[in-house]
Amino acid sequence: MKAAQITSFGTPDVLRVTETERPTPGAGEVLVAVEASSVNGHDTIVRAGGLKMVSGRAFPIGVGLDFAGTVVTTGAGVEGYRAGDRVWGMVHPRQRHVTAAAAEYVVVPADRIGLAPAGVSSVEAASLVVAGSTALIALRDSVRLGDGERVLVRGAAGGVGTAAVQLAHAMGGHVTALARDRHAAALRELGADEVLDYGTTTSAELGPFDVIVDTVGSELHCYRGRLAKGGRMVTVGLSAPALAAIAASAIHGSRRIRTFSANPGSAVLDGLAGFVTSGALRPTVHSVYPLTDIAAAHQAFEQGGVMGKHMLAVSR
Repeated sequence: MKAAQITSFGTPDVLRVTETERPTPGAGEVLVAVEASSVNGHDTIVRAGGLKMVSGRAFPIGVGLDFAGTVVTTGAGVEGYRAGDRVWGMVHPRQRHVTAAAAEYVVVPADRIGLAPAGVSSVEAASLVVAGSTALIALRDSVRLGDGERVLVRGAAGGVGTAAVQLAHAMGGHVTALARDRHAAALRELGADEVLDYGTTTSAELGPFDVIVDTVGSELHCYRGRLAKGGRMVTVGLSAPALAAIAASAIHGSRRIRTFSANPGSAVLDGLAGFVTSGALRPTVHSVYPLTDIAAAHQAFEQGGVMGKHMLAVSR
């Protein structure tokens, strides 16, 4: 099978699509024929060598977290899935993979997939796995958004941001999106009540907000200061300065900066599918690359400035 792999740590040109052996599912696992995957920040950090404690230093290293496709076969003990089922899911981000989701086939534990929502293509479904589950966990589980609360989504045009805008709206929040001005109309269509240009709006001009969802990971202490009494802030944009800000914020109790590692299982994916099926969550795809052009997809991701996800389409 064809699989994208990291051949050394570095820029996108270290990525190669090579022929390798198709994996075989063990007990409790499912073999999926991948039809689409996406580019996520985790992928680019691993490729650049920023997560060596997870990826290790032995090459090649598989790349790609999320996928949508069709079940080929199941291992012993798997119930609820059969060959031909359309599924979506995610490989474990904290485990080393020689081949991962950016490949023609992937093996994952059955509790890391769910039935893909009807009415969306595989590319569209794959675009929502990491982004949508991250936004859902942030809003529902981390900050527990309540009906009528004021929400700021920082970095609202990215994959997680567009999902957070839609989910916050669906949960009854009054949503302010902070993004490039050229994305304002599209973000309003997704459910934002207000859109502010991040290039001209300073943190001092904002707030107060009951909830802040940050996808950027910088100036966190400034944005935390825009919380109302009892407000909650969560960030998914992790970096060394962000981790320092998170640690320092612990003295603020409930108004500390929260974070988490999105690692969705079947229950989260099934909940996410409900939002898709109801029409409350729509995919936002910026571009689609063939798997063989994964280096170009990574390069485009790192250039930023777009709305939605960069996707990989897998053909055989």
